[in-house]
Amino acid sequence: MSTTAIAAPTMSSTPAPAPLSKPVVFATSGLGGMLGWVLVHPANTAAVRMNLASLQGTKFSFGAMIRENGVMSLYDGLAAGVWRQVFYASSRFGLFETCRDKLHEIRGKTDFAGRVAVGAVTGATAAIISCPMEVATVRMSNDATLPAAERRNYKGVADVVKRIYVEEGAAAFWRGSSPFAQRAALVGVFQVATLDQFKEMYAHYLGQKKNSVPNVFCAAMTSGLIYSIATMPLEASKNRMANQKPDPKTGKLPYTGTVQLMRTVAAKEGFLSLYNGFLPYYMRCGGHTVSMFIIVQMLRDFYTKSTM
Repeated sequence: MSTTAIAAPTMSSTPAPAPLSKPVVFATSGLGGMLGWVLVHPANTAAVRMNLASLQGTKFSFGAMIRENGVMSLYDGLAAGVWRQVFYASSRFGLFETCRDKLHEIRGKTDFAGRVAVGAVTGATAAIISCPMEVATVRMSNDATLPAAERRNYKGVADVVKRIYVEEGAAAFWRGSSPFAQRAALVGVFQVATLDQFKEMYAHYLGQKKNSVPNVFCAAMTSGLIYSIATMPLEASKNRMANQKPDPKTGKLPYTGTVQLMRTVAAKEGFLSLYNGFLPYYMRCGGHTVSMFIIVQMLRDFYTKSTM
């Protein structure tokens, strides 16, 4: 009697996709930040103008702004804002993932504390790198609301960079860098680090596939709300320091640091004035968080599929 050997069934498994190269990580981060910024720049312009209105001794009115300057004035400074994302988004998100992965190699795990530390350091680093474009964005966004005699009348990004360097010196590009770096460190914690954590949480409790569009959307909305509340006072401080001018009599700048600025504003206008413009700021933060991370994920999915 002959016996026929039956081969055991083989399990076919789909290999996990290879990790993205660092150039791809940085490039998709920067491109996602740029495309996301195009969508939310009008909200940023409104937030900056509303926040700086009390500094200029005026009351902000969205309707009056549109009547006086037109709808397209909401896109003032768009080019500088996009250039800012080239440096800020690519370095912030790209450095975070690079350092997070390196820390995992060293420690053998990636926990929330590690994400928080890496997010804070890489966020502040990205702010210092991109601060010149941040100053340009704030000035171009708010210039149209100033009295005619006080306007700088910038013609574009190149004109802003040239005039700041010639008229005020290279140090002016980093005016407001302290609150910007402090804000960016909190953004690194609340946006980048918590986004990772919320993606895992929603995948576990809601049964979402991690890094799917619904998963990224839910995590980004939660992360955006938290960091908007936490960083608004620092955003207001950064706007004021980036837009300030020397006193015509003494030649001194009114604000010299974050703590001094907050104390001065709280004494003269009340601490809550630092939250002027919160609604458009949240629209900017929440909108950019959602759009950026979804676009980044879509770009990476497309790249992975096209190279398989």
